[in-house]
Amino acid sequence: MFIRKKRAGRYDYLQVVENHREGSHTRQRVVATLGRLDRLQADGDIDTLMRSLGRFCAQVKLQEAHSRGELRALGAWSIGPELIFGRLWDRLKLPAIIGGLLEGRKFEFDVEKAIFVTVLHRLFEAGSDRQAARWMTGVSVAGAEGIQLHHLYRAMRWLGGVKDRVEDGLFSAHQDLFTELSLVFFDTTSIYFEGRGGETLGQLGCSKDRRGDHKQVVVGALLTQTGRPISCDVAPGNQTDVTALLPMVDRARARFGLKRVCWVADRGMCSKDIIEGLEERQMEYILGVRMRAVKEVWEEVLSRAGRYRDFEDNLKVKEVWVGDRRYVLCYNPEEAAKDKADREAIIEALQEELERNPKALVSNRGYRRFLKIDGKAISINKDKVAEEERFDGRFVLRTNTTLPADEVALRYKELWMVEAFFRAAKSLLETRPVYHKYDDTIRGHIFSSFLALLLRHELMSLLALRGEKPEWADIVRDLAALQEVEVEQDGRRYRLRLPLQGVCGKVFQAVGVAVPSPVRAV
Repeated sequence: MFIRKKRAGRYDYLQVVENHREGSHTRQRVVATLGRLDRLQADGDIDTLMRSLGRFCAQVKLQEAHSRGELRALGAWSIGPELIFGRLWDRLKLPAIIGGLLEGRKFEFDVEKAIFVTVLHRLFEAGSDRQAARWMTGVSVAGAEGIQLHHLYRAMRWLGGVKDRVEDGLFSAHQDLFTELSLVFFDTTSIYFEGRGGETLGQLGCSKDRRGDHKQVVVGALLTQTGRPISCDVAPGNQTDVTALLPMVDRARARFGLKRVCWVADRGMCSKDIIEGLEERQMEYILGVRMRAVKEVWEEVLSRAGRYRDFEDNLKVKEVWVGDRRYVLCYNPEEAAKDKADREAIIEALQEELERNPKALVSNRGYRRFLKIDGKAISINKDKVAEEERFDGRFVLRTNTTLPADEVALRYKELWMVEAFFRAAKSLLETRPVYHKYDDTIRGHIFSSFLALLLRHELMSLLALRGEKPEWADIVRDLAALQEVEVEQDGRRYRLRLPLQGVCGKVFQAVGVAVPSPVRAV
């Protein structure tokens, strides 16, 4: 039933019309004619009629009460986080995977919901599990109403104990996404503790955060060629990157059936033991090489004659063989110009400082490599400056693949996905565990961040399929701003949804979630 404006002669009339079916056709029938539109408007009869009808419409009554300032708000909750990431959580089949591992266990709380709350908190706010417990009071998560801080701790400890089985379940459930798993990216980082560092995991080591005074753990991650996380490993903090790689290779081959796969890793992984270990396992690899540290590189590879081949606008490649060892020398003209400009700026600043206070330069690591110290005389080492020019805009790769040189360079450039993964884990999600006592709790805490990054990858992939590339910060802000306010009217409670902001609508469309009604009864 609806209102229709009907023209008759010189005037417009308002009619109440309803649709009804006659056989296979839909017909319209005039229920009543309300009168001439101009007279109804002049006499205010339309407003009177709407107010009268509004007495029987909850939404209109709420709007009128709101305009009069008579609504009493009982609370407000953010609904965007659960609606979007709850759908992705289900899409990844995590409730079924976690639920299967919980069979036979009798917890007095919903462990799967506690894990989901922790993962959701990692995505939207930085902080510890204690902060997650406070954060969830302002976020709507169905089924998580009774979860408290000690439940989160217990859930993290259980999750840490079954981490590998959850990863195996994810791999099996989505094996069709890994059918082309011929390229694996690997990298590690360190995460330091504010507290004691667990039972055995927390150890002193080479801290990438420059916090050698704190115990730490080493975290390694495997990603597919598309940037999809496969697994993460947590090891004691006194391990080096090199010692972490080969054990992870063996575990990944056993768990995921990796056979003919190429490992791509950064310069810290290119050691004699790693290369020998990968070749013994008949594994292909593309490894970055530390040009200044490997004599064969700066003596043989960098000085080898031969023309570069243009690959991209700012990248040229050249294949160099030293015996049976294959190298790919890459040159970026823009980076070379930048390196030269940076070095010239350093030399200029050095020259000025030498005239004022030369002794202060000796302790400066950035300047010291360009200095020549002869007794008490300190001067600029021109031979060292000339030597540095050889490295401008260049990087060297070691590989045993048969891929063309430009393809090798392209694969190595894609390693930025792993670096972006760790940047997100540390700066965006603040993974760092603070006071956890048990090793399994630490593993669970770090693994919940891994799951958060997996959800993030799923969302960004769906958006990319629609040609959308919004900033992550905009997504988080706009989803968090989507709230429902609970109000009371005539003894009944309603939830009023705030309007969508920014990229919120695009995110809902990409994930396939319906936007909730503006007004709904509780």
